[in-house]
Amino acid sequence: MNSFNQKSLGESIKDFLKTYRLEEKLTEARITVSWEKVMGYHIAKYTRKVTLRKKVLYVELTSSVMRNELMMAREKIIGMINKEIGEGIIEEVVFR
Repeated sequence: MNSFNQKSLGESIKDFLKTYRLEEKLTEARITVSWEKVMGYHIAKYTRKVTLRKKVLYVELTSSVMRNELMMAREKIIGMINKEIGEGIIEEVVFR
């Protein structure tokens, strides 16, 4: 019998990400990739950049009209993105 603790590959990857503080960057990449799927092409074409910092999603838009529309649907957007990535990682959205 092996005397060392065996971990699954998934557990080892999670430990690696946590150790090197890469969890948030990986989540940000997942959100960026799924942004068009969640929000649709019409909104995605006005999106310049999507970043995540400390559970706050920052979305840079090229249209002030689109920014105003999205600000009114902020809670719905948080729910849609959290549902898509399977985590309750986003607590707030800031549109710029």
